Amino acid sequence: MITCERWGLIEYRQAWARQREYVQQIHAGQRGSVLVLCEHPSVITVGRAGTTAHVLCSLEELSQRGIDLVETDRGGDVTLHNPGQLVGYPIFNLAEFRMDLHWFVRQIEHCIIEAIGRWGIVGQQVPGLTGVWVGGQRKICAIGIRCSRWVTMHGFALNVANDLREFECIVPCGIADREVTSMERELGTPVALEQVATAVEDVFCSNFG
Repeated sequence: MITCERWGLIEYRQAWARQREYVQQIHAGQRGSVLVLCEHPSVITVGRAGTTAHVLCSLEELSQRGIDLVETDRGGDVTLHNPGQLVGYPIFNLAEFRMDLHWFVRQIEHCIIEAIGRWGIVGQQVPGLTGVWVGGQRKICAIGIRCSRWVTMHGFALNVANDLREFECIVPCGIADREVTSMERELGTPVALEQVATAVEDVFCSNFG
């Protein structure tokens, strides 16, 4: 059983600190598994497997564009968060589900595929590449997690209606030969982030309930 919370638009570092608090509480038996959904002001994050060589703009250029840069402890390479992107943090105790990190990441992918399918978007898994793709070439959702004693943090970033031009500042997930897309770009019509958040909550509760 999971609960769901929405944190609205929140600075990345603040959300990161709150996640760590929740992980400690789960380890202490004071809280159950929770799915957090939020948005972040524009920020590039570099994961443990990443390198700042995949950040293509200088710090001065990033500052001029209002984009923060944070080196973080999640898995994965470089990604970008900005308003209009739905960020999900499944802070789960995998001992309640299945103590298998590979399985957990695949489950997140399945949940996102199911959720965006409600808008008629066909999401796919690509062997050897984490995340959700459209047409096998366009990444619509990035995933990077951390697991400590089977409690997870960090999670996924689903592009809904965000400004994709900011991805020009990075090599997304270190993959240079594939595009980034969003639900809005795929559909050619506006998409309400709140409706997508509701669909994602519904799917996660169904799959992890």
